[in-house]
Amino acid sequence: MPDRPSSGGPGPHRAARPAPLLTATGIVLDARGRVLVRSAAHEAGLELPGAPVMDTETPEEGLARALWEQLGLTAPAGRLLAVDSCRPGALGRSLVTHIHLVGPLTDEQAAPIAGAAGGGWRAHWLTPEDAYERLPARTARRLRAALAALYAGSFAHLVDAAPQPGSPAGLDRARRAELEHAGAFDAAAHRAARPKAVTAASVLFTDPAGRVLLVRPTYGKPGRWLLPGGGVDSDVGETPRAAAAREVREETGLDRAPGRLLAVNWAHKEGRPARIRFLYDGGVLGPAELARIRLPRGELSAWRTAARGELRGLVKPLLRRQIEACLTARADGTGPLELHAGRPYEEPLTQG
Repeated sequence: MPDRPSSGGPGPHRAARPAPLLTATGIVLDARGRVLVRSAAHEAGLELPGAPVMDTETPEEGLARALWEQLGLTAPAGRLLAVDSCRPGALGRSLVTHIHLVGPLTDEQAAPIAGAAGGGWRAHWLTPEDAYERLPARTARRLRAALAALYAGSFAHLVDAAPQPGSPAGLDRARRAELEHAGAFDAAAHRAARPKAVTAASVLFTDPAGRVLLVRPTYGKPGRWLLPGGGVDSDVGETPRAAAAREVREETGLDRAPGRLLAVNWAHKEGRPARIRFLYDGGVLGPAELARIRLPRGELSAWRTAARGELRGLVKPLLRRQIEACLTARADGTGPLELHAGRPYEEPLTQG
């Protein structure tokens, strides 16, 4: 009996078959959200940086090489934002493009690139809106879907640059509704295409003087203060209340069950997942309990208490409004409050 090819690898007979062409494209962003595009010295059109993947390279390695050769940029390929599968064109082979995030670059990294020439290419920084207008239509659709995936924390599945039914990102709302009403989604595709929300839980503690307990993270912008709390691990079934208790233990070393729910806050920014925060009453911490606070090394650098009037200079406006609403609810014995961006929701007046 002749030897049959092993199923453990491609084997010579498979390696010799025609395969899709593989390319890697970079969505290079600066700190202001501008997109890096390139133009060839002998052509008027614009392109996104990228190149075919060569020999034994991975898409990530091919993109890193292209960024260096074309722009003199030393930067790794970041998160995979989208994959575009294109049907055979003039070369008679299909094309698969991996689209990766690069950056955002700091001002120091981005400044030398503008106008730089490398391998006959010149670089330009454009706003996303300008890039959509000036790039070729197919490339513009890829960019739009990739940025949607970036800001939604998701992924775009494209065919010929068009988001597919069930793509977690890239489908606009009207198209999603059209597919839903036409029954074009199976259960998995419907779940993948639905908008997502990020959920967190925080706890409001005060000292005997009514000052609010705040913690300072080691990450993010310097000088930012937060309430004890964090993300809800909803993927493993954790509830907001359980998350609040866990975060308090991890961030302060105190084992205190959260009290009553003071408020639920809803915040949304266009193109991003909605953020939902559950805010619980932690009660009053006396001097002995405050002295027992132990911060996790590498995550939090300090804690303090702050009077209501000091919050404006310590926390972001969105969080400050939530804290102030919760302090009022606790003092008045009201709530839970429904907050929208930190402001109590008010039912619209009806015409009688």
